[in-house]
Amino acid sequence: MRALVVYCHPKPDSFTAGILELVLEKLAAAGAEVRMSDLYAEAFHPVLSAGELDAYLDCPGNVGPVAEEVEKVRWCDTLIFVYPTWWYGLPAMLKGWLDRVLLPDVAFLMPDRQNSTIRPGLTHITRLGVFTTCGASWRLTRFVGAPGRRTLLRGVRILCARRCKTAFAAHYLMDSSTGTSREAHLARVAGKLDKLLGIKGERAQSSAVSV
Repeated sequence: MRALVVYCHPKPDSFTAGILELVLEKLAAAGAEVRMSDLYAEAFHPVLSAGELDAYLDCPGNVGPVAEEVEKVRWCDTLIFVYPTWWYGLPAMLKGWLDRVLLPDVAFLMPDRQNSTIRPGLTHITRLGVFTTCGASWRLTRFVGAPGRRTLLRGVRILCARRCKTAFAAHYLMDSSTGTSREAHLARVAGKLDKLLGIKGERAQSSAVSV
């Protein structure tokens, strides 16, 4: 298993950082090779420039400015996002990563003479995990349409392998969370990861105890 974890949060002492720690622990338990894209720590530049937009369809030259990130995406078979939901959607830093890295001939293939629409380019990715926190309630988030979740679990998922497994967990009402609610959420994330990564028996139990 080759896992790329895309992490987006500006504070190293956040609850989201605790979720990341759990994700990395579970990946280690599964024996996965892991690469990270820690967007804030690495000072990733999220703005798609005019030059990049001009070269957007110039494959393979379009990958030049983000070659290291593209190489990680092409390397992995498991893609996991860990981030806070802001204004019902993805943080600007993470949205910029999608804009700049998931390019034509990387994430999707453009229409051509034989194909009238785009085709999936991430068919090597067989597992997709999304773990987030939300200030709003579940009901309000769903009423607005949960655009962040839709972008990743529909927009990115449709570009992955046809039978790509998915996992999602969100801690809603994060601003009024308690120690109990946070512990319950970490347990929920642990269970989702065990299922996504195929962790069973003693490995799953020992990981859950350490949360």
